[in-house]
Amino acid sequence: MIMLKKITEDNFRECLKLEVEENQKNFVANNTHSLAQAWLYYENAKPFAIYNDDEMVGFVMLAMDYNGGAAKGICDLWRFMIDKKYQRKGFGKAAMEAVINYVKEEFDYKKIMTSFVQGNTSAENLYKSFGFVPNGEFDGDEIVMILDFIKN
Repeated sequence: MIMLKKITEDNFRECLKLEVEENQKNFVANNTHSLAQAWLYYENAKPFAIYNDDEMVGFVMLAMDYNGGAAKGICDLWRFMIDKKYQRKGFGKAAMEAVINYVKEEFDYKKIMTSFVQGNTSAENLYKSFGFVPNGEFDGDEIVMILDFIKN
């Protein structure tokens, strides 16, 4: 069963070992960078390990109340990755469902915002399958997408 667990002293080293395929490395920051960013933005960033039962299969980081997002009712999905050993096994879809449920159940957000690098069709298709739609904005070279809980 897929679940999200906080990154702690007990599991952060394992998280640092997670990797994507070589051809995906330009699509997502490595977890060392992400955890450093989580420390820097510790009041807002929520990093989680994605577990399948007792096995860590991925990493996700949300941003709460960052850069006015909460005022707009938006949670930012900053990072999402599944380790290369666990890709194409349904873990990404199950983990995204867990993330969406967590945001809906734990917070009063109306939307989730994320972005993906052009050419990352796996991420684009995953997000679209959950109802994310492009909002016409770009974050650098990344396409911004929104999931509106009220519309979906």
